Amino acid sequence: MKTILLATLASGLWLASRVPGDEAAPVKPTATVTDAAQLPVEEYPWGTLKWLCNAKLVPGAVQTVGIAEILPGKSNPLHYHPNCEEVLYVLSGQGTQSFDGRTVELKAGMTICIPPGVKHNLLNTGTEPIRCLISFSSGDRQTTFLEPNPRK
Repeated sequence: MKTILLATLASGLWLASRVPGDEAAPVKPTATVTDAAQLPVEEYPWGTLKWLCNAKLVPGAVQTVGIAEILPGKSNPLHYHPNCEEVLYVLSGQGTQSFDGRTVELKAGMTICIPPGVKHNLLNTGTEPIRCLISFSSGDRQTTFLEPNPRK
């Protein structure tokens, strides 16, 4: 009886969502492949960014993914993302992540999730570049810099 009730409810919801005259075939998303070796690198005095996926590279993407590298003794400028959270996973190296006036030590294997609007930056405290996989909850990641971010 429970199964019949659930099936009936699901069918009713599906039927209610149909718009009369809207019989166009649904658009089926497709997988897209990018090759990091073929993608451009953004160079800065503090390190590099390489975007692997975003709405510019993959139209319709709802995430941004990249690799950030920060040179020893350097930090990226203080900034925040008004429209998305950032997840940063340390692949190699070590550093100090600041966020809203606090700091935490990060090393390979550690992850930090930074909510939208939180001011942050990463200082490389090691002797080798710190490499991070970075992910944002928007294909159109927006960044507001609170310090200059000049390109090389």
